[in-house]
Amino acid sequence: MLWLPTVFRQMRPVSRVLTPHLTRAYAKDVKFGADARALMLQGADLLADAVAVTMGPKGRTVIIEQSWVSPRVTKDGVTVAKSIDLKDKYKNIGAKLVQDVANNTDEEAGDGTTTATVLACSIAKEGFKKISKGANLVEIRRGVMLAVDAVIVELKKQSKPVTTPEEIAQIATISAGRKGVITIIEGMKFDRGYLSPYFINTSKGQKFGYMLWLEIL
Repeated sequence: MLWLPTVFRQMRPVSRVLTPHLTRAYAKDVKFGADARALMLQGADLLADAVAVTMGPKGRTVIIEQSWVSPRVTKDGVTVAKSIDLKDKYKNIGAKLVQDVANNTDEEAGDGTTTATVLACSIAKEGFKKISKGANLVEIRRGVMLAVDAVIVELKKQSKPVTTPEEIAQIATISAGRKGVITIIEGMKFDRGYLSPYFINTSKGQKFGYMLWLEIL
């Protein structure tokens, strides 16, 4: 049996050797300007290219490697986006930024993640191109927001209100397909936030789920 002081004395030579390496493991590599933007854009392009193949009714499927289980075959854009993790950390930052767009679109709308990913990558590409030519960042953002407002107005003009149960069923079955299964869950939703974060009881998103059982005697 070794006493603790003896163990500490024996570990001192090892700690002297490992300390510099452990310190460097947490060091940050900082990049500025065009070099950083170019690497981030490469990562965003790579993710967008992988997701774009699933777009539309003629989109192709993607095979995703999974640990310990069989590969997953999917045509869901957000699933493809979530599965991408690049080795280069700068490229991975660009990929994660576009990945956030897909995740937010999935949470807000539940569909259109592929289109949102392609649009986000295209906006980033054109924005970086303007920045490299000396354009004003504030003006670029203002132009993007004006374009978004114009697109929303045009989409509302082209949209068709859904009024009948048959039309609702047609919309619901678009994503489900011919062999899909749709589960209707009855409940009530309050269109407002929570009063306290301690009410959150779900692991996916900041949400509160509650089921009420009534027994009639």
